[in-house]
Amino acid sequence: MTRLHLVRHGPTHAKTMVGWSDLPADLSDTVALQRLHDHLPSDAVVISSDLSRAADTASAIQGTRTRLPHHPDLREINFGTWELRGFREIEAEDPDLAFAYWDNPGDVRPPDGESWNEVRARVDAVIDRLMADHTGHDLVVVVHFGVILTQVQRALDVTAQEAFSHKIDNLSVTELTHHGDRWSVGRINHLA
Repeated sequence: MTRLHLVRHGPTHAKTMVGWSDLPADLSDTVALQRLHDHLPSDAVVISSDLSRAADTASAIQGTRTRLPHHPDLREINFGTWELRGFREIEAEDPDLAFAYWDNPGDVRPPDGESWNEVRARVDAVIDRLMADHTGHDLVVVVHFGVILTQVQRALDVTAQEAFSHKIDNLSVTELTHHGDRWSVGRINHLA
């Protein structure tokens, strides 16, 4: 059994599509960070995406927990040419593609970006390796909205569209447990 505590990084305050751009997190809410630190298991292993908003959030809540190197395959969705652009601008440019991407996530991808299925495969591979290497431990994985939803989809065995119905706030924790042959889902989007 391996328990995953999927933490969404601190807010960037961006109002655009932020995927692989390395925007910093606002970590000024030290009270919320302390509550999050205290909520997480003290003997957990911590890992994060290599993007600074996740890595810096992981550092802020790490405490004395063991830290693994940042992992680039835990990055957010690669939005390609949609990166750092607003939803309205993207929809105005190609409404059919924008609608297809959000309404039926799967193989549709933004120009020069990656599809939901590609993100899911990338993240699943890292999580599988982490669970194999740390069976029986708690893992605190500090990542991004899309990354967390890939694992919610996996654990609940739902469609990507159903996974997207879940809200994932900054500095929230989503708790999933892998029992070897099945998943159980604890709290999704818990704010400590």
